[in-house]
Amino acid sequence: MMKNLVVKDLNSQSAMGEEERESGEAAAAHRPQKLLCIEVKEKKRLDKLLAEHFPTHSRSYFQQLIEKGAVKRNGQAVKKREVPSVGDTIQVEFLKPAEIELQKEAIPLEILYEDEAILCINKPPGMVVHPAPGHHSGTFVNALLHHCDITSSEDLRPGIVHRLDKETSGILLAAKTPEAHQKLREAFSSREVEKEYLAITLGKPGCEVIDASIGRHPTKRKEMAISEKGRHATTLLEVLEGEGEFALVRARPITGRTHQIRVHLKHLGTPVMGDKVYGPEKLSRKLGVTRHLLHAHRLTFSHPLTGEKMVIKAPLPEDFKKSRLISSLDVE
Repeated sequence: MMKNLVVKDLNSQSAMGEEERESGEAAAAHRPQKLLCIEVKEKKRLDKLLAEHFPTHSRSYFQQLIEKGAVKRNGQAVKKREVPSVGDTIQVEFLKPAEIELQKEAIPLEILYEDEAILCINKPPGMVVHPAPGHHSGTFVNALLHHCDITSSEDLRPGIVHRLDKETSGILLAAKTPEAHQKLREAFSSREVEKEYLAITLGKPGCEVIDASIGRHPTKRKEMAISEKGRHATTLLEVLEGEGEFALVRARPITGRTHQIRVHLKHLGTPVMGDKVYGPEKLSRKLGVTRHLLHAHRLTFSHPLTGEKMVIKAPLPEDFKKSRLISSLDVE
């Protein structure tokens, strides 16, 4: 259990022992209209604080609760980016699934693998993974609800065990059963899943391993940056093609920080082409590159039910080929 919150169940009059409370909190987060009273022990942005404490729910879920007035600080309404003070009391009402309003949408999916427990797709660039403020439809979750005929969910990202940035293409893995979801979440958390990306960069990275901590940019709050105060991050790099001005790079992130590969490559002076945040935007526009050329190429993991080793590969998208920045894109 996270130690930065103390939780009291306002729906129960009986006292609980520590072990009962820990198991009870996890169950409480799944029951509709559950009301919990929380004492803050560490200063941190509220939606992140709640998502870390209740890992079965996402930050976007708590952002929705905040928007709907279901989260209060000291009895008052709060904002998504609010940072409560130590000692504040946070009241959280876990709304019914119907109140979250997830919609099924018949969005075509390029399926790489599917069985009764898991689904792997080749996500196109431009698709958002799960609903969030400003993106309530057209997401992979909306497509997943339709594809698997899921009728309801208490989370805004049912079945989602990892994510890709909107403009990143490639393999996206989802769980179709609660058991598979739990085991895959644990596998990603314990770094048992091997992820391999391909990127086209401006210049050739001069190292094979980069260890550089990543944290929120001090002034540009939507960006990440290399920071000594950030979280440890490691990426393995291999140049596959790099004779000219550009390079085809294989990147294997050992950790899973936000924008990790893009930030690390920028730090090395070899940004991802087309990256509007961390890359050479003017040159990219001149060459007709409209999105960052980063592709989740391969995913290796143990099947959550059978234990079988799974190796899933996603073919390169057309915009990689049409960019003509690399002479050979023959990648295994």
